[in-house]
Amino acid sequence: MKRIKAAILGASGYTGSNLVRLLLAHPQVDLVAITSRSNVGTPVSTVFPRFSGLPGADLNFIDADMDQVAASGAEIAFLALPHGKAAAYASALLDKGLRVIDLSADFRVHDAEVYKEFYGETHPAPKLLPEAIFGLPEIHGAAITDARLVASPGCYPTSIILPLLPLLHNKLIDPASIVANSCSGVSGAGRKADLSLLYVECNESVRAYGLPKHRHLSEIEQELSLAAGSPVVITFIPHLVPVNAGICTTTTATLTGSLDDVSAALESAYANSPFVRLLGPGGCPDTKNVTGTNFIDIGWHHDPRTGRLLLLSAEDNLGKGAASQAIQSMNLMAGFAETTGLQIV
Repeated sequence: MKRIKAAILGASGYTGSNLVRLLLAHPQVDLVAITSRSNVGTPVSTVFPRFSGLPGADLNFIDADMDQVAASGAEIAFLALPHGKAAAYASALLDKGLRVIDLSADFRVHDAEVYKEFYGETHPAPKLLPEAIFGLPEIHGAAITDARLVASPGCYPTSIILPLLPLLHNKLIDPASIVANSCSGVSGAGRKADLSLLYVECNESVRAYGLPKHRHLSEIEQELSLAAGSPVVITFIPHLVPVNAGICTTTTATLTGSLDDVSAALESAYANSPFVRLLGPGGCPDTKNVTGTNFIDIGWHHDPRTGRLLLLSAEDNLGKGAASQAIQSMNLMAGFAETTGLQIV
């Protein structure tokens, strides 16, 4: 059985720890290098006791030294790092012959000027943007297979883009009418000390944030525009809800086709997508059914009073919205079955 060696940069955060969990259990992967400046020299099993006893859990964290990462024999590296930080490591690893899956925002946006508009910084590696593949396996699977650099999508964009793309492509909704409302668990903000994310600040409370121009709009509108064949600008309202993980998104748009056309478009688009579960007309996804998995559940309704289509989706923001989706891309890049190591419930 073919095996590959993998590395994780930034393995101590929520996304990084989920990558560790999935890769330690992956039947065709050897995890050979993990980085975390705050945990250098400490084994995985000490930082994450729940992994104790798993093969490879005695691997020690190392500093983010690219020579050392390359010397480990790693063939693919996952970058679970903040935006603006990942690009330099990606460049160095690509130069050393590794393939890279970046989970930050550094390579998701094709246009360096759009990146600067939304992130307020000059892009750190613009020459790499033309070769970066947007890592939605259901949409760009063939390109991911041969890619050196994959930009894994954000959690909100995954929950919004996948339900909308087939409908825009088939011109079943009015692009100018799209409004997306998303609710995310607190882990989506990352593993960091932040007053606004303390338990007593979040528990028993729901609030919107990142308005009116959340950073993820850059990649959402990019992918929707490509599907529609013309620029698409949407309203996006993210909310923080007091759960650990999970995203529930409700997207509305004026329906220009029929509900049967919507069903046919979604069923055709995702007939061979093992991690997209279509609940059909009237379906209402529930985050409890997707947390801890790589599934996204999608349902849809029509409101004849307003003429609007209601698209509903649910996913795990740390799974299909981050770590497990990146491993889905890795499976394609390595020539494994797409579901390898991800059939977890």
